Amino acid sequence: MERRDIEVFLTLAEELHFGRTAERLRLSQARVSQTIKQAERQIGAPLFDRTSRRVELTPIGRRLRDDLLPAHRQIETALATAVAAGRGTDGELRVAFEAPAVADLIGELLERFRRRLPGCRVRVREAPFADPLDALRRAEADVLVTALPVNVAGFETGPVVHTEPLLLAVSSRHPFARRRAVSLEDLARDTVLHAAWPTAAAQPADIPWLTPTGAPITRGPAAATVQEVFALVAAGDGVCPVAAHAAAYFARPTLAFLPFTDAPPLEWGLVWRRAAETARVRAFVAQARTRASG
Repeated sequence: MERRDIEVFLTLAEELHFGRTAERLRLSQARVSQTIKQAERQIGAPLFDRTSRRVELTPIGRRLRDDLLPAHRQIETALATAVAAGRGTDGELRVAFEAPAVADLIGELLERFRRRLPGCRVRVREAPFADPLDALRRAEADVLVTALPVNVAGFETGPVVHTEPLLLAVSSRHPFARRRAVSLEDLARDTVLHAAWPTAAAQPADIPWLTPTGAPITRGPAAATVQEVFALVAAGDGVCPVAAHAAAYFARPTLAFLPFTDAPPLEWGLVWRRAAETARVRAFVAQARTRASG
């Protein structure tokens, strides 16, 4: 398999969707399908089970992915670093954070990148609360750390850099505050403010919020800042799903933070504008992928 073929295989193994793989690699869907078929002929066995409704790795495909992924990420990191060095790393990489506290939680990644590219200054900034992607649209940041998923045309999504549980922030006077835990279905019983679930990027304003069983969730008023969200919660104007680190960073007597019994973990990942991708962005993404692979 050539390097490009490996990239197609690994991307499809991650996306499990031919259309998304084609869009992410800027290839035609037919080219992706042809590449996979050729790889399967070379190996002599199917790598994916395909139906009209799903795409899944076969056992041989899973083994190939697990064997190829660490080496591929090391190659990506080495090449991205070399390209960045060849083109010059003087200047700065502007990293925006939807939740500023996450900068502390991935400090090791930022420090590793600084050591690897000492000529590149890393400047950390806060992304707009109401629309974190706007920092990228306005070219005020080169890469954004935000809650995934982000499925917006023109933006690339990179590796997960931090994972943490989801909590529900409620007023200390709320009936939920007397519980030990809540479920996602409980969100249909109150007004939900700016939420980490469903993520704002995955659930635009014109798409209704629903619980896993389909019960409608009432959206609360928009807030300009995270402090405003917690002020509304403390006043009893709604509840808010939040990342677990919020319990330490925003703790106060008027709030209670409850674990969910059934919520998936919240994943923070890298996002950048496809048209504004630079060598420094590629090097940072490659470093994050290497860290994620251990």
